[in-house]
Amino acid sequence: MKVAVIGGGLLGLSIAYELSKRADYQVNLFEGANQLGGVAGSMPFAEAEVDRFYHCILNSDRDVLQLIDEVGLSDKMRFTETKQGFYHAGKLYPMTSPLELLKFPPLKLIDRLRLAYTIVHCRLFIKNWTPLERLSVEKWLVRLGGRRTYENIWKPLLNAKFDGEFGEVPATYIWSRLVRVTSTRDKKTAKELSGHIIGGYQTLVDAMARAITVRGGRILTGAIVNEIVLESNEVRGLKTAEGFEEFDLVIATTPSQIISKLLPNASLEYRQSLEDIPYLGIVCLLLALNRSLIPYYTLNITDTRIPFTAVIETTTMIDPQYVADNHLVYLPKYLMATNPLTGMSDEEVKEKFLSELQAMFPQFERNWIIDARVMRERFVEPLHSIHQIWQAPALQTPYQNLYLANTTQIWPELTNGQSVTTYGRKVAQQLAERLSGKASTPAHAPL
Repeated sequence: MKVAVIGGGLLGLSIAYELSKRADYQVNLFEGANQLGGVAGSMPFAEAEVDRFYHCILNSDRDVLQLIDEVGLSDKMRFTETKQGFYHAGKLYPMTSPLELLKFPPLKLIDRLRLAYTIVHCRLFIKNWTPLERLSVEKWLVRLGGRRTYENIWKPLLNAKFDGEFGEVPATYIWSRLVRVTSTRDKKTAKELSGHIIGGYQTLVDAMARAITVRGGRILTGAIVNEIVLESNEVRGLKTAEGFEEFDLVIATTPSQIISKLLPNASLEYRQSLEDIPYLGIVCLLLALNRSLIPYYTLNITDTRIPFTAVIETTTMIDPQYVADNHLVYLPKYLMATNPLTGMSDEEVKEKFLSELQAMFPQFERNWIIDARVMRERFVEPLHSIHQIWQAPALQTPYQNLYLANTTQIWPELTNGQSVTTYGRKVAQQLAERLSGKASTPAHAPL
């Protein structure tokens, strides 16, 4: 069966990689950019190859670690202790250990205890997340941790993450996030451990691509798909700059709005259902510094006046020797399409972010900067709501042999390397079962 996978990000590659293991599929992957990896990819920067955006691998990310082992990269994995901090009311506070949590000055003792209870409650006592879908994150957090904790900790963080639009965000988001981040503590050392592959996710991406081609698959970069061709409610193939190519099966992994534009002959109802899905975007300033800025991997910011969401210094986890002895600092801002930052030039964003960074850290000097670059992505994370006016599209579209697999379907897992590779594996397995007639779920059911 001749298969086309549209999108060479981590999800598209994961699906193509798994399908290429099966002798009855001839896999063809189309990526519009000149490099595979998408938001997980790398770029040349300050005389090194670095992640475009910040990523880490947790010691609980079983599927990612299994994949890394499969492609022969286990010796490239490095784990280290990481720390978190909070920037609150102009001061930095460590927030890695339970003891540091209990000493957090902005909260009274009862609030700190309730904050700890919230974390433990998420980790140990919630097994069925479905009821959380109907609860707003504000009401749920206030009920568990109290109003003061919510106003001082959770509200500013939610405001930063969702660009102020978190009123209808379900409690599922915080539950999923807390379960993930609290899984990093090593049982033997009781330390928070995070890891990376030498060379970043791009090392894994390139290894997966090699495996696909060795198995007879075809990978095309710089190959922009102009149309998914439909005839009589069935997919026929793809139109690219090279012309039309016929395929037996097409799997689209790009954001829903992009897929809608590739389907001019699909029903208006189906195309609209894809376009109605809201996404957060991101603007991120990456700095290469000649010295360390903070002792934390993540510095969460509770001051809503600061235009970026957090300060991420990845070289507290990645040994600087792997990135030309630079210290890498990411200043991300997740944003809605209406945020004024989307209309600013890169230079304007750079100046705005650096001015605020200097206000946060008076000791910071611009002559520390070796290089700086602004990165942008419009479709990073789909937005879910307690009202859920949109529905995650099913794996199988209304058109025979056309499948859609993207991050809208991963919920309640958050979008990260672990959830994406896990989902890619599930998609490939379920497609194989459906096409062989062994499927245990209806053809139009989502995974």
